[in-house]
Amino acid sequence: MKIAIIADVHGNKDALQAVLTDIQNRGITTIYNLGDSLYGPLFPLETYNLLRKPNIQSIKGNCDRILLEQDTSNSTVQYVQNLLTEELRTWITNLPTYLQTDNFYFCHGTPTNDEIYLLEEISSNGSVLKKPEKIMDLVSDIPQKLIFCAHTHIPRVVYLPNNKIIINPGSVGLPAYEDELPIYHKMESGSPFANYAIVTKQNDDWLIEQLHIPYNANEAISASQKNGRLDWARALKTGRI
Repeated sequence: MKIAIIADVHGNKDALQAVLTDIQNRGITTIYNLGDSLYGPLFPLETYNLLRKPNIQSIKGNCDRILLEQDTSNSTVQYVQNLLTEELRTWITNLPTYLQTDNFYFCHGTPTNDEIYLLEEISSNGSVLKKPEKIMDLVSDIPQKLIFCAHTHIPRVVYLPNNKIIINPGSVGLPAYEDELPIYHKMESGSPFANYAIVTKQNDDWLIEQLHIPYNANEAISASQKNGRLDWARALKTGRI
């Protein structure tokens, strides 16, 4: 058994295409997408077309959900909303908030909240890994051993004392960002590469691979600059804010 896990594409069609090509070249046919697929000053329609492949199962992230809100002052949300077709709105509306199989559980943030980081805690000192007990409390109702989350854009593999493993594949399309909530903080992967993860069953164990895929980001950088998001342009160039 081998699966690929992608997340946080954020409308970056070129990063997504590079990742999907790499997945195909490795002979992997099952892909799970952990959400935040279209939001951003980039290419939501082209990204949607790539994600509509029948072997990709997607869930809804917080930045997918906000695209359906009627009243917003967020210019980037407005940019995407102006491009959404009725078909695309229906697709977003119908995305589940989680997926699960016998072996895997997939969510965007935590199992109960798409805006809360599952693995990281934010304080005035920045982002730190939560204590194992806090993470276990958040997944106490999940029976699967392997739990996948996204939202932070930071690739991580965290082993818990209860023998569960939490995997964040990182972000396909946006390697760094800043946020005002719960307090101001930055999340930086430190590289401009497109990130995703592969999990392979080997006897009774799971082999976990975190991959970093180079791609040509010039078009995405230009679109970010054109749409007034210089923070995105810097993130796409450097993996930092």
